[in-house]
Amino acid sequence: MTDIDHSVSRKVKDIGAGFIGGATQVLIGQPADLVKIRLQTSSTPLTSTQIIKQVFANEGALAFYKGTLPPLIGVGACVSLQFYGFHESKRQILKYTKQNSLNLWPQTYLAGAMAGLVNTPITAPVEQLRILSQSSSKPTSLRSTVQAIWHHQGLKGVYRGFNITLLREVQAYGIWFLTYETLIGKIQQYNNYTSRDQISTPELLLSGALAGNALWLSSYPLDVIKSNIQSDGFGSQSRFNGHIWSTAKTIYKLNGAAGFWKGIVPCLLRAIPCSAGTFASVELALRLMG
Repeated sequence: MTDIDHSVSRKVKDIGAGFIGGATQVLIGQPADLVKIRLQTSSTPLTSTQIIKQVFANEGALAFYKGTLPPLIGVGACVSLQFYGFHESKRQILKYTKQNSLNLWPQTYLAGAMAGLVNTPITAPVEQLRILSQSSSKPTSLRSTVQAIWHHQGLKGVYRGFNITLLREVQAYGIWFLTYETLIGKIQQYNNYTSRDQISTPELLLSGALAGNALWLSSYPLDVIKSNIQSDGFGSQSRFNGHIWSTAKTIYKLNGAAGFWKGIVPCLLRAIPCSAGTFASVELALRLMG
C-alpha cells in the first residue's frame, strides 16, 4: 500500500496554492489574452500589432485589462479546481493501483484530464463573460453583460459553449500536466535530485513555460471554436446557435484551415510567462505550506 496523504489539510493546501497560481496567471496574461480574443473573433484579417494599436487609440491602455475581475476571481477558482482535481485524481489512482508514482502515460494524462473536467462548470461561464467583454470595443459592465445573457437565454445562456469548453479542458489539461510532470521527472533524474523541493525556481519556470505551449498547440483549434461560440450574438443576431459543427464549418469557409490557428502566436507568447508563473507559484506556495 502506498503512503499517500489524503488529509483534509493536504487538500486545502492544494486548493489554496492553485488559487495563488490562478491569480498570478490572470495578472500576467490578461493583455495578451485580449489580443488573442480579438484575433480569434475578428471578421476581417488583422495582425496583433494592428489590434494593439486600435486598442490604444480607441480604448486606452486600461482596456487591456477589460474583463479582469471575472477571471481574477473565476480563474483563481478554476486553477484551484485544476490543481485539486489533478492531485486528488493522482491520489485516487495511486490508492487504487497501489503504486508509488503515476505512469506518465496514460495515468498522468488522465489525472490532468480529470482536472479539466471538474474545472469546466466554472470555466464555461467565466470565460464567456471575459470573451464578451474583450471582443467588444464598447465599454460594458459585468452586470450588464450578465443581464443581457440572462435576458436572452437564461441559465442556458450562462452555460453557452459548455460542451466545447469541456472538450478543450480535458485535452488541454491532460497535455499540460503530462508535459510538466514529464519535464520535472527528467530534471530530477538528470540532476540526481532526491526530492522535488530541490528543483530550482528557474527549472520550475522553464518546465511550466514549455508545458504552456504544449497545452495550446494540442488544443488551440477547439479554443477558436469556443471563442466564436461564446462571443456570438443572441437571438436573431446569432450566427452559430451554439453548435460546434456549424461553427467549425463557418470558420473553415471563411478562413480555411488557417482560421483554426488565428491568434496562435500571441497565445504561445502569452503562455510562456503565464504557465511558467502558474506552476512556479503553485510549487513554491505548496513548499511554504508544507
